[in-house]
Amino acid sequence: MSFTKIHHFEKEEYADMHHDTALNVTEGVENQPIVNPHFVRRRRRNLTTAEYVEGILAGNITTLSQAITLIESSNPAHYAQAQEIIEQCLPHAGHSVRIGITGVPGAGKSTFIEAIGNMVTSLRHKLAVLAIDPSSERSGGSILGDKTRMESISHNPDVFIRPSPSAGSLGGVARKTRETIVLCEAAGFDVIFIETVGVGQSETAVHSMVDLFMLLQISGAGDELQGIKRGIMEMADLMVITKADGENIHKAELAKTQFQGALRLFPVPESGWRPKVYTSSAVTGSGLEEVWKGVEEYLDHIQANGYFRHTRNRQNKYWMYESINEVLRNSFYHDPAVEARIGEYEKRVLDDRSSSFIAAKELLDLYFADKAAHK
Repeated sequence: MSFTKIHHFEKEEYADMHHDTALNVTEGVENQPIVNPHFVRRRRRNLTTAEYVEGILAGNITTLSQAITLIESSNPAHYAQAQEIIEQCLPHAGHSVRIGITGVPGAGKSTFIEAIGNMVTSLRHKLAVLAIDPSSERSGGSILGDKTRMESISHNPDVFIRPSPSAGSLGGVARKTRETIVLCEAAGFDVIFIETVGVGQSETAVHSMVDLFMLLQISGAGDELQGIKRGIMEMADLMVITKADGENIHKAELAKTQFQGALRLFPVPESGWRPKVYTSSAVTGSGLEEVWKGVEEYLDHIQANGYFRHTRNRQNKYWMYESINEVLRNSFYHDPAVEARIGEYEKRVLDDRSSSFIAAKELLDLYFADKAAHK
């Protein structure tokens, strides 16, 4: 069968006769604005300090999130208001269990938190998860994807998840996390998980603000001697071998035995508690109940011997000095006289025309002279 190519659809009379067919091409509209010109952006009203405190104490998650944003802001006005909010919330804080959770990348920290978080809320606890997310060294950006990975508990009304970027100084990140803990406790959350970016310096800062430090390990990552090399083990109160399911159960049990042997080589910690090792699977749920019982046993132990209160007091003292250090650092770098000359001194150091120590001394002298002149 042969087909004859029809060209009559190009003719005007065909277009007139069949103007309602799909062959018609309507004329486009030129130069349409990208944004709707009739859209009016409504500026959100800034809450007062009293409104923030009232919302937080009432357990309003939206108000809590906005207050945490003030804490994380670099705006001096936001910082001042955040301190007022924290001061008024402080009498209502301190009634929670603070647990730091860390582990090597790939240990399944987020998955473990999701699984044990569901179990914790089933025991009628309110859980806040503060996840310190790694930031890019190049761009300074952060994905903040922890809430996406913890899908099953992100919809739980008894769970609050707040990812925060690790960008900036370690002390600054730790200070913001500690202040966030105060607000979460005032909002009624009685269990707080702090997930760190992985094995590194951030663990030391997190250890100084929690009651219990939990280390997640995976089987097959090295023998007990490899574990001893990690100073992080000295801070762990509990150790959990994750992904203990399927063909990995035997390896997990072997790793548990090896780490138990490694932990016996350490002296007994100041708390008088010998760290224990558990195995668990976030997929099957096995071992999670035993892990939480271990948490309760540890807390009962340190509350009975007074170490719980001793640690909280020592942490408060530590953070007093850390707050002083940060305020002094910010005052120095934001001083007009220092800002005007710091680039010049930096260039001198880079060109080897001055040592870093002399440049630092002269900048400090400049800072103190400027402060004395403005008294």
